[in-house]
Amino acid sequence: MNRRTSLAAALTLTAGLTLAGCGGDSAPKIEVTGAYMPQPVTDQMAGAYFTVKNNGDSADKLTSVTTNLAKDISLHKTVGSKMERVKSLTVPANGTLRLSHGGNHLMFMGLKSKPTKDDVVTVTLHFATADPVRVAVPVKAADYQPKH
Repeated sequence: MNRRTSLAAALTLTAGLTLAGCGGDSAPKIEVTGAYMPQPVTDQMAGAYFTVKNNGDSADKLTSVTTNLAKDISLHKTVGSKMERVKSLTVPANGTLRLSHGGNHLMFMGLKSKPTKDDVVTVTLHFATADPVRVAVPVKAADYQPKH
């Protein structure tokens, strides 16, 4: 192999590795932890909480949630003492979105059945960019407080 062939091969390999890295590592990489739902106190509504971690270099947005448990699930944020329905919640690049009691959360309205402690509710999180994520949400006691 002569010097030109070696140089061309090295440049081709370098260009291929560079292109392979483009976009692959920058996409959102979503991971969900700490999911729970306090046992609902009414037959009509419930809340759910969890942490969404984005291990990617691009921000994403949680845009909707689906489940068979309720007629409607909406994303809420709490401002002061008032809940507000929002269209999406941002999941920062290399950061986290926390859904917690008194803050951002999911609101289930029109429950088809009332889950009880030790049940598991399945939800699917939908994002603007990342693939949907299916999450098993254990139902805890109504007064459950997670350990941080």
